[in-house]
Amino acid sequence: MKKIKQMGIWMDHSSALLMELADDAIIRSNVLSDFTHEDKEFSLTKSEKVMHNKEHQQRNSYYKKLGDVIKNFNDVVLFGPTNAKDELLNILKGDHHFEHIKIIVKHSDKMQESQMHTFVKEYFK
Repeated sequence: MKKIKQMGIWMDHSSALLMELADDAIIRSNVLSDFTHEDKEFSLTKSEKVMHNKEHQQRNSYYKKLGDVIKNFNDVVLFGPTNAKDELLNILKGDHHFEHIKIIVKHSDKMQESQMHTFVKEYFK
């Protein structure tokens, strides 16, 4: 029987904490967006349109990195305080590579890392 691989991802638009559930332990890693506050400030000095284009490109790159990780799991819960999780889910729904992966979105407030770990463990019980 194939082992079900489960992951919780707490995310906002700037970073994601990836928590793989492995035998009731959490293996954690991070994915960061490349669009920093400094990039935004610099882009705004050129023009607002340039800033929005760069932000859009960087956000797509960030979501692609997350998608590349999610492809390796069977069951994923996306959670966090912003709508970044919904944006990512909409992108993944349009890609046939994710058809057989259960991806659920849950709203949550800001959390301490220990609270995130508890949330993931409780969700997959």
